[in-house]
Amino acid sequence: MSKQFYYNIKFLTFLFIVIIQLLSLQTLRSQPGLPTRSIAIIPTQSISFGAFCLINSGSSGGTVQVDWQGNRLSTGQIFLLNTYPWHPAIFEIHLCQGRNVVITYSSSTTLTGSNGGSITLNIGPTEKGGNGSSFAVNNDCNFITILRVGGTLIIANNASNPAGYYTGNFSITFNQQ
Repeated sequence: MSKQFYYNIKFLTFLFIVIIQLLSLQTLRSQPGLPTRSIAIIPTQSISFGAFCLINSGSSGGTVQVDWQGNRLSTGQIFLLNTYPWHPAIFEIHLCQGRNVVITYSSSTTLTGSNGGSITLNIGPTEKGGNGSSFAVNNDCNFITILRVGGTLIIANNASNPAGYYTGNFSITFNQQ
């Protein structure tokens, strides 16, 4: 009789261990997987400063700024025209909630004119801050975080920068944390 009791306890212990293992496997399976850490950046709008001109061709020039909110202003001898739209650059950031992004970019780049000449574009700030800023992305993995980027054009006199279209590129690096 004592022997039978020993086997029953051994069987119950074995059964108990199997049940615990099955429950722990079920618990592991019921937890959601971690979201992907991949980041996708989509540029959806390039920066545009609209149309402008120098009031006095012999002047020292001035600046044209479009901030990240789309406000435009000028300094010096620059006259802003309302004949062509202006707006900040816009990037869509696709990355799951709870992640941080650090943005870095060169402070300036050179734009080349269709009729010769060049203009310096000082980049930034963005709606999330300046160069080296860190920010958290919005909501969940299906939500898009928008980043708007402004800039300032440094305009010299007409001899250095003839009328025309000025184009160029700038790069922003998005590092997730």
